[in-house]
Amino acid sequence: MKKRTRLEVIKDILEIIRENKQVKITHLIYKSNLSNNSIKPYLKDLLENNMIEELVENERKLFKITKKGNEFLEEFNKIRIFSESFGL
Repeated sequence: MKKRTRLEVIKDILEIIRENKQVKITHLIYKSNLSNNSIKPYLKDLLENNMIEELVENERKLFKITKKGNEFLEEFNKIRIFSESFGL
């Protein structure tokens, strides 16, 4: 099985959050197939770049995708489709 690139991991995390509207870190870890330690730098980068936001509800941390995160996913998919059309 091919190892995912950094951008593919980011895309996967954003898609999981988008599909679930709001998601707990444990759900993200499980769905993205990452460990707690390996997901944290990705979440930090996504938060710093305003692609996701962190909410606190009933003392639980939840993550939600932002407009910028959705735009990233749209552009990422355009690039994927474009590169596949050239057999890459």
